[in-house]
Amino acid sequence: MNVSFVANGIDDCPVIQLDKHTRPNGNITVVEDNITVPFDIRRVYYLYDVPGGEERGGHAHRNLYQLIVAASGSFDVILDDGKKRRTVSLNRPYYGLLIRPGIWRELNNFSSGAVSLVLASELYDEGDYIREYSDFLREKRSV
Repeated sequence: MNVSFVANGIDDCPVIQLDKHTRPNGNITVVEDNITVPFDIRRVYYLYDVPGGEERGGHAHRNLYQLIVAASGSFDVILDDGKKRRTVSLNRPYYGLLIRPGIWRELNNFSSGAVSLVLASELYDEGDYIREYSDFLREKRSV
């Protein structure tokens, strides 16, 4: 088991202010691997058209790091380390939530038109997911 999985808590998941370059003809925010985020970006995906009242996430990762950004609209991210829970509201495209391995996450309260942009440290690997909360708690407490 990855030692950081067990050691990471919700307080190790900061909201990072991303560089925002403002111009009269529009703004730009740049994210660079190992500069803006503490990992190599290996995968990028986004969630959109989430129906009202629906949730996404509901899992943890053993090794994966993620930066979650509200590219458009807003949503909440509930973080859980097996001992504490914290809700982070994302509603600006120049703020990103860094989620470390070993943190259960749920995304909810999506506004109309919300887009959740996710930058990930690894390619998709089903074996890295913990999809049952009881399994997550068991793994967190096993060390």
